[in-house]
Amino acid sequence: MIIYLVRHGKDYEEYRGGWSNLGLIEEGINQSKKLAEHLYNNKDKYNINTLISSDLKRTVETVNEISVRFNMPVKFCEEWREINNGMLAGILNTEAVEKYPGLYFNTLQMDERYPSGESPLEFYSRIKNAYKKLCEKMINCEIGPNVMLVTHSGVIELIYYIISGLEWTNKSAKLCKSYNTGIHSIEYISGKWKIIDSNNIEHLND
Repeated sequence: MIIYLVRHGKDYEEYRGGWSNLGLIEEGINQSKKLAEHLYNNKDKYNINTLISSDLKRTVETVNEISVRFNMPVKFCEEWREINNGMLAGILNTEAVEKYPGLYFNTLQMDERYPSGESPLEFYSRIKNAYKKLCEKMINCEIGPNVMLVTHSGVIELIYYIISGLEWTNKSAKLCKSYNTGIHSIEYISGKWKIIDSNNIEHLND
């Protein structure tokens, strides 16, 4: 059993992300097409059985390239979204600095919410619960055995911490890099989930 974690293609960097529903830029669309083609050309290697995705536009546009290439349905889930940054979602960085000076993910207290959003602790709990449910469904053969989950860099970072068994806060050091459309592979080996490949972007070099 393998979980393939994939970050969405490149989006608009001049806007705040989180629950922003802005889509991909042209480069991100091209990255997603290259990813889909790479997966299809190596379908015996990846052997993807189930496609799951965050339901935000940038992940939807990424996974749809894979879905169309494989003629495979996608299960879209709100629980796999990036942190809910409330009033900051999708606004220009310059506007965010003006309206909410000094407010960034790593300046929040763990139990402090974004305005009209969620706290880092709520985000962590949401992803931990979603990841636990996903693993249980795979172990119980309800889905899979190989699942591709298209999501966000913050989500992938939390999963790395969960697998590693390390304590996490929004001020913790990064455990992994997540380039746009990078593939992270997590395999179930001897009763444990283990990271076997991180941030694979060979498809972008084709």
